[in-house]
This record gives sequence, C-alpha cells and structure tokens, in this order.
Amino acid sequence: MRHYKIAAIPADGIGPEVIDAGVEVLEALAQRDGDLKFDITTFDWGSDYYKKHGEMMPANGPEQLKPFDAIYFGAVGAPDVPDHITLWGLRLPICQGFDQYANVRPTKILPGIKSPLRDCEPGDLDWVIVRENSEGEYSGVGGRAHRGLPEEVATEVAIFTRVGVERIMRYAFKLAQSRPRKLLTVVTKSNAQRHGMVMWDEIAAEVSQDFPDVTWDKMLVDAMTVRMTLNPKSLDTIVATNLHADILSDLAGALAGSLGVAPTGNIDPEGRYPSMFEPIHGSAFDITGKGIANPVATFWTAAQMLDYLGEGEAAARLMTAVEQVCADGVLTPDVGGTATTKEVTAAVIAAISGRNS
Repeated sequence: MRHYKIAAIPADGIGPEVIDAGVEVLEALAQRDGDLKFDITTFDWGSDYYKKHGEMMPANGPEQLKPFDAIYFGAVGAPDVPDHITLWGLRLPICQGFDQYANVRPTKILPGIKSPLRDCEPGDLDWVIVRENSEGEYSGVGGRAHRGLPEEVATEVAIFTRVGVERIMRYAFKLAQSRPRKLLTVVTKSNAQRHGMVMWDEIAAEVSQDFPDVTWDKMLVDAMTVRMTLNPKSLDTIVATNLHADILSDLAGALAGSLGVAPTGNIDPEGRYPSMFEPIHGSAFDITGKGIANPVATFWTAAQMLDYLGEGEAAARLMTAVEQVCADGVLTPDVGGTATTKEVTAAVIAAISGRNS
C-alpha cells in the first residue's frame, strides 16, 4: 500500500469548495488504483480563524505540518481582513518556513477551453513558469518612518543572494532540460534594476554552462508580456523573480482561458519539508457559495502533487480525465460553460473510474 499523509488547508472564499472537490477526486484515484491511499487531515486556518483568534494559524502551525508528505492549499484572502495580514499570516510563513523556493506554474490550453488569443489552439501554448519563491521583491525587508507626516517614507528592499539565484536557475535549467524543446527564457529587468537583476543575469549565464543542451535566451519583463501575447509558440520554460513571475503567471493563466484552470506547486526540491500545492485563482469571494467555482485548477494542482509524490501514473490518469471532461464541454461559467462545481467534479470522477469511457 502506497500511503500518503496530506494536510488540507481550504482557507478562504472558494477554497473550501474546490479543496472538497479535490479531495473527492483523490479518493476516486485511490479507489481506482486499489494500492493507493491518502490520509487527509484538514486544518481550519484562514481568515475566519483570524477573526476568532487574532492570527491566521497557530504559532506552531508549521510544526504541525512538518510530518505530512504534502500540503493541499485552497486560497487565502478576505474582504474584511487586510491582504498583508492574510498573506504574511498563512501562506508565506509556510512557503518561507519550509524553504519552498521553487514555485512551479504549468500553463497550457486545455481541450474545450478557448484562449482569448486569436488563432491559438491547444498545443500552441504549453509553458512552465518557474518563480523564485523565497527572496527577491517579497523578502519582507523594509519599513516605514514618520507616518502621517509630509516626510513619511516607506522602503521595500529586494534581496537577491547568490545561493538563492543560483539554485532557482539550476532548477529551471534542469526542468527545461527534461522537457522536449529544452528551451528556457530568463526574465530580467537589468536595464533599470542595475544591481540585483544584473547579478541575476550573470548567474544565469554561469549556470547555463552546465546545461549545453538547453537553448536559452533573456527577456526584459515588459517585453516578455508582448512576447507571451503575440508569439506564445516561441516560449516553453520560463524563470523569473518572485514579483515578475507572480505577474506573468497570472497573465499566462488568462491567456490559457481562465485563472480557474491554473495550478501551482511551492516546491522544496531537496525534500527537507513538505511541499505545498495550490490553485492560483485566489479566494474569489464574488462567487463564494454559488457552487460555480472552477475546480479544474485544483485538480491540476492535485496532479502536480501526485507527480511530486512519485505517483506519475495517477497524475496522468487525473489529467487525462480532466482533459476529457473539458473536451466534452462540462465547463463552469468562467470558461464559457454552465456546469456547477459538483457537476464538473462528478464528471471527472466518472472519467477516472472509467464509467464514461
């Protein structure tokens, strides 16, 4: 029996709805396999927990998560709790505390989902964005002084270390090397950010020497938005800083049809701590409770988690089922359909079990 302990943190907004759907799908995969088992423990941390306890999770929250094989995360953010509290109180302490320095966001156009790009079909856009997830612009270094006075000042310092940049570059080059096209684009802004980003460029060039079979190029982040939109076929694997990749991956999700289908993994490549997997769509309070949240991103996220756990066959079975359901037109409203969360989930489970094949 292959037995995995999964920590589920549904958190805010549509998070509980899509994580519930994801757990159902994981259970269907386990039932289909027969030799696969998931022991899922749910934690009630998030904005509601904050309103009761004054913190997004207990002080020993990370310690509680350490024994798990992986973390399945919903979404964080609420209209009545400041964003910096929700982010720095839950998601970032896990990412940074567990040194999940590689944020990996695959993007492709799924069958049955229309891209807003003209003449762009499934297969034309198939990217993986690697986001440096531990430092850069989100290091949390800075402060404010003279609040409320005319001379009030706020600083936000981007931190780039040689070890941090080198390890994300090495991860991205290895990932590019494993993909059929062996193509990597390094995103930068070294024309204007002449210290940290220049070092970023220099280390990319150094690391590239160890990967002679990978073709790579360099792109300023502003020009990258143009290339992603006008020439998506020219891209494959992409690596960028914490801030740049955060923005570009949302653009990528939109170009693929919806953020509702976009997954991500926060990875500790060394396996010292559990990695965390989450859809990138956010808490979406405008549709919370309506039963129409798109669970596809959460299913794709589960496939990423399965790959990370070494369950490649189960991951492939799940993605085949998702693509089959999308191709059959069982889609939520955000991608032009009329199906509910439960209907999409039921269709994916049926495809996994072989009931509709």
